[in-house]
Amino acid sequence: MGAKVNLAGQKFGRLLVLYDTGERKNKHVVWHCRCDCGNEVDARGDNLTSGLARSCGCYNRERVAEVQATHGMSRHGGTHPVYWVWHGMLQRCKNPNDKRYKYYGGRGITVCDEWHDAEKFIGWAVLNGWEKGLTLDRIDNNGNYKPDNCRWVTRKVQSRNMRSNHLIAFNGKTQTIAEWAEEIGINGSTLYNRINVSGWPIERALAEPVKQHLTVRNYHG
Repeated sequence: MGAKVNLAGQKFGRLLVLYDTGERKNKHVVWHCRCDCGNEVDARGDNLTSGLARSCGCYNRERVAEVQATHGMSRHGGTHPVYWVWHGMLQRCKNPNDKRYKYYGGRGITVCDEWHDAEKFIGWAVLNGWEKGLTLDRIDNNGNYKPDNCRWVTRKVQSRNMRSNHLIAFNGKTQTIAEWAEEIGINGSTLYNRINVSGWPIERALAEPVKQHLTVRNYHG
């Protein structure tokens, strides 16, 4: 650990650093701070300087409230749409009776402690790119649900990150089945079935055009 940088008197976001608590977490100095709202909290120096810590938590709560108001939701008047994402995440990781459990909790995928709290998960979502129509995606499909392994993406991007979407190499180029299907202009399910169900060689699967089914009409004259 290098020489300690004195942060006392400096302000980061809403937090004014008061003094060094004397505590160390993972070799980082823990500073006692006062938030603009009046609350006092402790925060690691690296989190202050990187922007991860910028309030006592009031900023996140305000942003969540703003989004809830925008969507006509409140604690008593409705449920934030991200709540159902949170609920589904916990179910598939912790409930053996959930039909998706074998693909998540059953193979060791867990949810970080912080995200067992719905409000904290919603707060993270609001501050990290959530918009209507986006889905929660794990960057490392074998990794856990935690802030540094999750992002909000379109369903198209998420489908390309599926565990079953293995890579196909052909003519010096490597892509997922979804990407190959988009490039050659056929349905992704058709290409998947050619390779994984029918056992076609990669070259044939990519080169053979899809048969067109013609509608035969009978004309009487």
